[in-house]
Amino acid sequence: MDRILRCAHAYTLEDDGLGYLEKVDIFIDGGKIIKIIPSSQENKAEEIIDLTHHLVLPGFIDAHMHTGMNILRGLAQDTSHWMMHGLGPFAQVVSQEEELLGSKLAILEAARAGTTSFGDYETNMDEVCGFLKKMGLRGQITATVREALHRVYAPGEIYEFDQKMGEESLQRNLALFEKWNGKDKMRIFFGPQGADFLSAELLLRLQRLAKEKHTKIHMHVQQGDRETYQIQKRYGKRPVAFLKELGYLDKSLLAVHLTDCLDDEVKIVAQSGANMIFCPASIGIIDGLVPSADVFQKEGGMVALGSDQAPGNNSHNLIKEMYCAALFTKIKRQDPEAMPAWKVLRMATIEGARACGVDESVGSLEVGKQADIIAIDLRRPSMSPVFTHPMRNLVPNLVYSARGDEVDFSMVGGDIILREGSFIKDELEELFEELKGVPESIGHRAEAGFNEVAGSNYRWMKEGLL
Repeated sequence: MDRILRCAHAYTLEDDGLGYLEKVDIFIDGGKIIKIIPSSQENKAEEIIDLTHHLVLPGFIDAHMHTGMNILRGLAQDTSHWMMHGLGPFAQVVSQEEELLGSKLAILEAARAGTTSFGDYETNMDEVCGFLKKMGLRGQITATVREALHRVYAPGEIYEFDQKMGEESLQRNLALFEKWNGKDKMRIFFGPQGADFLSAELLLRLQRLAKEKHTKIHMHVQQGDRETYQIQKRYGKRPVAFLKELGYLDKSLLAVHLTDCLDDEVKIVAQSGANMIFCPASIGIIDGLVPSADVFQKEGGMVALGSDQAPGNNSHNLIKEMYCAALFTKIKRQDPEAMPAWKVLRMATIEGARACGVDESVGSLEVGKQADIIAIDLRRPSMSPVFTHPMRNLVPNLVYSARGDEVDFSMVGGDIILREGSFIKDELEELFEELKGVPESIGHRAEAGFNEVAGSNYRWMKEGLL
């Protein structure tokens, strides 16, 4: 079906700016944008969609997610040693079936707030690809490859590697690539979890595979003092220096977080041609830190945004992520002009697409690109009033005021996903039915480990503060 989106305000995000257009018709046919011209009643199509009270944008690209962890939302905030003492006791008892329920919840939450491309990163991704396909959404999907045994490690303990586990996880990633890459709106990346979780030999095998398959390496890089400690103990170097020596820093690398990097290390990664994924809300909650995404950009590197995971960030809402990226960087630099609203909008769209290597098809509203489009209802208090002169306040309101539920229309590849705030394919009622009893079951299985770790949330629970 050919369609016209009749728009009051649109930002195309093409070139190096935002590309503001007023009162335009966007023509869509065959899943692609075929024309953008001034609105006119003489413009005809099989369906004309009225977006004359909306702000129209490219769909958001959430470049780094662990959707399966969504089943553990709210269980690992406000705690030191987040991975081992916060997440660990719960993550170790969750089944694959429970993870899939978490993934479905996270995907629907993100899609409701404008995400159209999902950079999911987990172990059992075949079912996630199937759900994205069912919902009509786009994916840049990574299957986690890891050799470090899954158990709670004491602070300072060196991770124990299992070569068989590493090989099995690599083969899962490879099988996922062969099944899904280039099909049903999916691209598959290779996913070493981090330099601390794999041997140098397995890291290099994955890099060779990525280059042979012409795809990306999606990896956590210097994501905290935990990783820095492990790499220094094992190799005598900090992670960025180790990866540089290994030949791992190049344009095929999507470097997630860079949390524990010094600014000089950030510059080394940016200058190598690698790209960065910035997850400000998650890292702010987990580590109380703000990675230097602005330094990475000043060195010419592309930065995408990611919501990461719900036991840290507690949400999969890229509008919230834009807000945190702008706010935290301003506070870090003590500069109100640092990381402006227009910059974080580009990170959520075209710069995210460039970082992930998908900008030839998505990330901006341009003739010939896929029709991945969202619309923000301007008749909401959070988006009102609307100024267009002497300055426009549409983007500042989106970044600093919107909550996500203002998104009431979206399409992916020309197929409508969300109309008037409701999913065309509504999975929520069935999903909530499947979730009955799951938190109680996980809690029962995790209780002994939670009590043994006795972290801050254990103490606060005992004191009636949770």
